[in-house]
Amino acid sequence: MANTTQATAVHLPVSDMAENLIGSEIIKLAAEINEKIRNGERIFNYTIGDFDPKIFPIPSELNDEIIRAYEQHHTNYPAANGMPELRKTVAEFLRDYEGLNYTADEVLISGGARPLIYATYLTLLDPGDTVIFPVPSWNNNHYTHLSRAKAVFVETRPENNFMPTAEELRPHLAGATLLALCSPLNPTGTVFSKEQLLAICDLVVEENKRRGPDAKPLYLMYDQIYWVLTFGKTEHYNPVSLRPELRDYTIFVDGLSKSLAATGIRVGWSFGPQRIIDKMKAILSHVGAWAPKAEQVASGKYMSNRSAMDRFVTSFKGEISERLDGFYHGFLELRKEGFSVNAIPPQAAIYLTVQFELVGKKTPDGRVLNNQKAVTQHILDEAKLALVPFSAFGASDDSNWYRLSVGTCNKHEIGEVFSTLRRVLKALA
Repeated sequence: MANTTQATAVHLPVSDMAENLIGSEIIKLAAEINEKIRNGERIFNYTIGDFDPKIFPIPSELNDEIIRAYEQHHTNYPAANGMPELRKTVAEFLRDYEGLNYTADEVLISGGARPLIYATYLTLLDPGDTVIFPVPSWNNNHYTHLSRAKAVFVETRPENNFMPTAEELRPHLAGATLLALCSPLNPTGTVFSKEQLLAICDLVVEENKRRGPDAKPLYLMYDQIYWVLTFGKTEHYNPVSLRPELRDYTIFVDGLSKSLAATGIRVGWSFGPQRIIDKMKAILSHVGAWAPKAEQVASGKYMSNRSAMDRFVTSFKGEISERLDGFYHGFLELRKEGFSVNAIPPQAAIYLTVQFELVGKKTPDGRVLNNQKAVTQHILDEAKLALVPFSAFGASDDSNWYRLSVGTCNKHEIGEVFSTLRRVLKALA
């Protein structure tokens, strides 16, 4: 008798969506890096958009509130749209810090930003609807695929800090259902200027007036998860403050994951028109993508302690900014020395945009770096520097720009990174 428990090479049919879903490019890169680390290599791993909690712990007061919430047995289901106290606190935070007036019923809490983005897509899009988003940008291509919509990639330019312009977006708006924007932008750490965002807002207003009240509108999803982390003279702007008539068409994605180094706490929020927020709530109630109740209770109490929160954010921003500046000036110094590298001045988030123009260079063993993938591999193998190429964020394969994330960076490493990198660059012919 045949062994029925033995694995067979049967091709089991799945949905077209699942069959053609592309896995995370960053996770693939991380697997290679982790294998090198397991084999004993010292890797400067600046790929992941996360924090090393030994370097960047969450606020001590938030930590204490989470422990207290578990001790008080907040371990059952939370409210489907989030704990009322937290939603109220978020609404007050938005009013006081951004001048945005939303009620607690227009706020939806979820397990981080990802479920909220997915729920936005599922709520607004029918199969075949068009989504417009700039590249590089984080995961919009995958969410479009998951919702069986049609993606329109708008490739942006370094001279605009990789932020999309109204001129680049204008040709694609007619007939589209969703425009997905992010500022500060993952992966670049750059932001919209007031003038840039105003021009885009005016396009959306104009397009919806053209469609009329009975047509499906052009919606705007505005991911601002990094907005608290702006540096120097950089200012964050949002569509509804600039053009209040966009309130009926704008869904915000936000949360405390990045601003408090609390990626594992999983507390995110969305806010927007209540009818859309209610539909997103219904979707997520079936998915079960809630933030844990204890973390919600703790976050609401911590966010009400404004003085503690302000102290943490000020200190945290200083630490992040110091690292970004260190890398930025290091790349500028290499460029002054004649090496084919560059960087865009840091503005926000935990990312620095850097460039390696090394295609065509020859390695000491005679190999030619004949494409950008070979450049990425050489920098990893020889300089032990792990970065994410913009091609992982939807940009073209020949893009020579990269995301450098400082959330896992010890400051004392920066000098060592550039010492190693300088040696590797010098060896290229």
